[in-house]
Amino acid sequence: MQTLLNTTTTLITRGGWVMYPLLLLSIISIALSLERIWFWSRFHHNMPTQKIAALAAALRTGNRNLIRQIIQNDHSHLNQLITQMLQDPKTAPSFALEIIENLRNRTERFMTTLSTIITAAPLLGILGTVIGIIQSFELLGQSRMTNDPTLVSAGIAQALLTTAAGLIIALITLFPYMTFKTYIDRALGQFEIILTAFDTGFNNTPQQQTQPKKPTPTTTSPK
Repeated sequence: MQTLLNTTTTLITRGGWVMYPLLLLSIISIALSLERIWFWSRFHHNMPTQKIAALAAALRTGNRNLIRQIIQNDHSHLNQLITQMLQDPKTAPSFALEIIENLRNRTERFMTTLSTIITAAPLLGILGTVIGIIQSFELLGQSRMTNDPTLVSAGIAQALLTTAAGLIIALITLFPYMTFKTYIDRALGQFEIILTAFDTGFNNTPQQQTQPKKPTPTTTSPK
């Protein structure tokens, strides 16, 4: 642990002041990624794919008992949505929009921050590269540099370190970000499946079953 700390301190010192905001971005990226991993693990536990498929099938048939059995002991957004829709099917669309918007806010939390880190980290790395190269050229312009070339290598090392650090931070943030984005699309798609199945089972079918048949008109031929 002490060796890792010493190595990190050395790299930050050689990389210059740009390494400090890069270090901050890396800490934020790791913390937010861990929080999102914890959130999605709970989300998938409460809403597995098999449960969504079974619930959609029950909604299409309008089987209220089976629907209540599937969502029993469920405290997720899905339970709130189904319960309200079963109580008052007429208000289902407006209530569903409210639930989905709340779900969108929870699933897309910190996504903007992660996206900003992916963009900002390489830019900070390039900034450190430019600063390091400028310092090297300034030292090359001085006459004392002919006897001490190691000072030029320090500026080049700073340029390479900041570029590598920025790219590494962007990469370790990019893969979780794309995974979370896929999870968001899948979660919203599951809710759309539930709403479509509910509309099929409780809005279309009952109307077709209760619609009275029009009597067939009879005609009598004149004698």
